[in-house]
Amino acid sequence: MAAAAASLQATAAALHGAVSRSRSAAVPPVARNLRVSAAVRRTGSSRAGPVVARAAVAKDEAASSTSGGHEVLMFEALREAMIEEMTLDPTVCMIGEDVGDYGGSYKVSKGLSEMFGDLRVLDTPIAENSFTGMGVGAAMKGLRPVVEGMNMGFLLLAYNQISNNCGMLHYTSGGQFKIPIVIRGPGGVGRQLGAEHSQRLESYFQSIPGLQMVACSTPYNAKGLLKAAIRSENPVVLFEHVLLYNLKERIPDEDYVCCLEEAEMVRQGSQVTILTYSRMRYHVMQAVKTLVDKGYDPEVVDIRSLKPFDLHAIGNSVRKTHRVLIVEECMRTGGIGASLRSAIIDNFWDDLDALPMCLSSQDVPTPYAATLEDATVVQPAQIVAAVEEICR
Repeated sequence: MAAAAASLQATAAALHGAVSRSRSAAVPPVARNLRVSAAVRRTGSSRAGPVVARAAVAKDEAASSTSGGHEVLMFEALREAMIEEMTLDPTVCMIGEDVGDYGGSYKVSKGLSEMFGDLRVLDTPIAENSFTGMGVGAAMKGLRPVVEGMNMGFLLLAYNQISNNCGMLHYTSGGQFKIPIVIRGPGGVGRQLGAEHSQRLESYFQSIPGLQMVACSTPYNAKGLLKAAIRSENPVVLFEHVLLYNLKERIPDEDYVCCLEEAEMVRQGSQVTILTYSRMRYHVMQAVKTLVDKGYDPEVVDIRSLKPFDLHAIGNSVRKTHRVLIVEECMRTGGIGASLRSAIIDNFWDDLDALPMCLSSQDVPTPYAATLEDATVVQPAQIVAAVEEICR
């Protein structure tokens, strides 16, 4: 580990002086053509504003999956994002367990070590606190590391590095250091993975100052959010759901990014706003089919940005429907839903015709038995019942 850290530090020092942020340095060839839009190149380093201005998003998301492009699974979309960003910027690197020759536990880094070498795709020992700390140091020295947790639950071992280092070093150094690091990996309730492999860490990390959090739910936004996170000057945690890696969607051939601070309108409606993210988006959409058949007209918003919330988009929806249902896989106590419900009450109380409702996972360790596992997570029938209740 010490040798790897020394190598990374030497690489960072060399790149800091030799590589401009114009992303024009010579890079190794990749398998498919990358058409890079000038509109999405890094335009500055201010931490104060949004990472990607809404007006500068390269592709209209509503039409992105219906015209042209190519079909990919979600893990392939994440892999494309890594290839494109590592090609465009030699300071981007990847650190984690089995990310090299093995290609990552869910194949997000498959083939990357052959393309970019084993210093930029660095296999590490099973020591989350060590390699996450090394990633923070690499970011301080000028690199843009992407740290992969083999399972998000394991990153609890690196909580000190994520909290005291990632989140606070920019502040505690008086602005002398920036920490442009991405921490990503699989999480959520899978299929009989057991309690320790079924963690939802959104609730653990949401209170850390200086940290941004986003959750992907489709191949399109997985790629766009990862690319934007890599380009950000902030430390960003990207939550991927273990059951969505084989989700397939058509995405654009052109380079694009998604705003890290912007929600996604999934379905327009008039009667109730359903706010959700990650895997629960699909449970919600199953419930919507039943609700429409029953004569309801729900609006569905994928909040995507878990910190900060996109209160602009959420507020516009609440003012239209006047009713809110939050559906999450996170825990009820201290979860994302609890924080979001509080923010809605604080900001949009006069626009509500009913108290916001929140459907969350049970406050228990996730059981191994499949029937008990299902009972801990919100199911479509519960969403239907909740909408019927809130619309009475």
